[in-house]
Amino acid sequence: MSTAPGRSQASSHRSPQGEGVPPPAPVLHDPNDTALVRTLGHAGLIPFVLLAALLWLVDAALQAWVAIALAAYAALIASFLGGVHWGIGWLASRHAAALAERPHHAQRNHFLWGIVPSLLAWPGVLMPPFAGLAWLGFVLVLSYLADRTLYTRAGLQAWLTLRFRLSAVAALSCFVGAGAL
Repeated sequence: MSTAPGRSQASSHRSPQGEGVPPPAPVLHDPNDTALVRTLGHAGLIPFVLLAALLWLVDAALQAWVAIALAAYAALIASFLGGVHWGIGWLASRHAAALAERPHHAQRNHFLWGIVPSLLAWPGVLMPPFAGLAWLGFVLVLSYLADRTLYTRAGLQAWLTLRFRLSAVAALSCFVGAGAL
């Protein structure tokens, strides 16, 4: 079995500290992968910005539809942000299993936190749009604040700058959209 360039197999990892030390979290080494992640992340902001702007521009008869669209998209993205933690948790558990270790408690934190953004976002879709959009903006900010700790513990702090920028624009779009109602 071969591995991708720049990556090692977890089962063959030998740490300078000795056996029992989990391998480092895999990172994207290919600049094309990093560019793709950044491009997709920025593209994901288009619906936020477009729908928030439309709330200020459309006729009152269309505002309700646009507000629901923005709230649904924000809730969808909040759920996605939680899902990222399931991926981190599964990957970390797999690395620990390859070393015949019991998964570390930190991986459980990713699984547990992973469901929180979805559960918090759900009421935001059910609330009146002006309140729901403000709530969803708060959920996006809260998700970023949690990720500052959890990403760092997982060795993924290099992504926090991008994560901050994306979260700031997404949350601001929700707040601006709520202000239009």
